[in-house]
Amino acid sequence: MTQITDNKLENHLYDDICNIIEQTRYRVATFVNSEASLMNWHVGKRIKEDVLFNKRAGYGEEILKRLSKQLKTRFGAGWGYQKLQHCVRAAYTFSEEEIMYAVRTQLSWTHLRSLMAVNNSLARQFYMEMCRLEQWSTRTLDEKIDSQLYERTAISRKPDEIIKAELKKSKEQNELQPDMVFRSSYFLDMLGMPEVFSENDLESAILNQIQAFLKEFGSDFAFVDRQKRIPVDGVDYRLDLLFYHRGLRRLVAIDLKLGKFKPAYEGQMLLYLRYLNRHDRKEGEASPIGLILCSEGNTEHIEYLMLDEDSPIKVAQYYTKLPDKKLLSEKLQRAILIAKEHYRNREADKD
Repeated sequence: MTQITDNKLENHLYDDICNIIEQTRYRVATFVNSEASLMNWHVGKRIKEDVLFNKRAGYGEEILKRLSKQLKTRFGAGWGYQKLQHCVRAAYTFSEEEIMYAVRTQLSWTHLRSLMAVNNSLARQFYMEMCRLEQWSTRTLDEKIDSQLYERTAISRKPDEIIKAELKKSKEQNELQPDMVFRSSYFLDMLGMPEVFSENDLESAILNQIQAFLKEFGSDFAFVDRQKRIPVDGVDYRLDLLFYHRGLRRLVAIDLKLGKFKPAYEGQMLLYLRYLNRHDRKEGEASPIGLILCSEGNTEHIEYLMLDEDSPIKVAQYYTKLPDKKLLSEKLQRAILIAKEHYRNREADKD
């Protein structure tokens, strides 16, 4: 009996010491990473201010090459010419306030290098905030940037001052805003759909590939139900998919449609949401929100609904095959311009 007790005590001691070591290693790694990012930014700022403000062509490049050789001799191969270029770019890309915020939110130097490739400052702030809230790895960040996530979100359609206000609100409240979550289009190429398919085929494929599907939608989505029964006046309606979003703390109803959006879909979704609000909403949750996914895009219909901040219904197009990246980019930029113009006109009408 004594032997068993001693073994338990030793195992408990071992577990406690392992926990202490692992937690300390994590804190040290976090500290080292933060200091490294700050160091790189300060190196870039020093070069930017003292060398690159000289206007003679090629002067800065020559200085950087000579400086990198000296630094490699003293500090190792990690201080090559390309590293110094990244440091300088960081100084041009991030203000001191931004770099300090990035360090506080534990973004790595690799995260920052990826963010440097994003030219739009609001998009860069959006990705930085998403990294913080959803704990994105650098690989996930690169995938989201490559898939033009920011341009596909509802928030990108708004005037710049409103985008800034919503991002600030997200920081202060430490939570996602709905327009940071929902998008104008979704890539469902991971489902491997044939050329011709039904809504039921699509629903089944989504459930078979639920992990990949949720990765495209966002890390805080949790699956709740399929073909959710909505009984109203003796008629049984069926909601295709029901999810819960932990960050928004609300149910998300998803209806799958082939073809373009039709106004009747909005009324049907509103019925579902009212039922869910009365019968399925739990204490402490926000009111349910609906997403209508259509296989074809009719941009103006979608943009009007995306701009209606009071509407609990979002509409988006889904792609079962990845579109040409250049064409998609052009389409998204055009849609953003249309949406911003609609928004300005709507605000002008109010005045």
